[in-house]
Amino acid sequence: MLESMSQKYQITKYADGRFLNVEDVIVNEFPLTVFVNEVEFATMVVTPTHFEEMVVGFLASEGVIRTYSDILSLNIDEDRGYAYVELKVNSTTNQQYYSKRFIGSCCGKSRQFYFHNDARTARTSMSKTKISASQSIYLMNEMQNSSEVFQETGGVHNAALCTPDEIIAVRTDIGRHNALDKLFGFSILNSISVRDKIIVFSGRISSEVLLKAAKIGVGIVLSKSAPTDLAIKLAQDLNITAVGFIRGGSFNVYSCPERIVD
Repeated sequence: MLESMSQKYQITKYADGRFLNVEDVIVNEFPLTVFVNEVEFATMVVTPTHFEEMVVGFLASEGVIRTYSDILSLNIDEDRGYAYVELKVNSTTNQQYYSKRFIGSCCGKSRQFYFHNDARTARTSMSKTKISASQSIYLMNEMQNSSEVFQETGGVHNAALCTPDEIIAVRTDIGRHNALDKLFGFSILNSISVRDKIIVFSGRISSEVLLKAAKIGVGIVLSKSAPTDLAIKLAQDLNITAVGFIRGGSFNVYSCPERIVD
């Protein structure tokens, strides 16, 4: 797995006032084009692992499928970088909204989404899960320590699906959204209920990341980094607990703090 995610390069390094010829480990980047019912749907640049999870999670996130049973067949040509998906229902109508902005209200609230598909697929969390401060810090440390690729390259994001007590799965990718889509695909392929789960994330909580979490269906997002203002507004609106700057023994809770307990 590690071999497909990175490779070694001879580079020139400057340190302590001199140039050195050294070997460095560089993360791999790979274009993956998804066809749905023989129509090109999207091309993503990904870390070349967990392709099936990536495709399933991405299509679910975009509202193309709701469950894996919506897929008639899924074939991936890893050599050429193509994924071919046949649906049981010949419908990809939401592709027309894939990159079109939508601003409006939903469910009686003044929600603001960037894209039509977000308005269709993001869900208000009904999660009753709570997590302690020490558990939050523990899960972040466990995820970070488990990522050999990040430690070697510094060029990937990590996302983990967790219970308050342990990590269920960790996925790594050069793209923040890809790592989350892989987790979404993992939960779908393994029929894992996500309402009571937690996402632990290495990157910034942007509005797009928050919406990905809402589409997956979790109620708590723990991050090592900062949130954006729109992410906080969406988290408040979607009833998601957003926690940032989990470093050392401290963190900040930006929304729905009742899920973080002593």
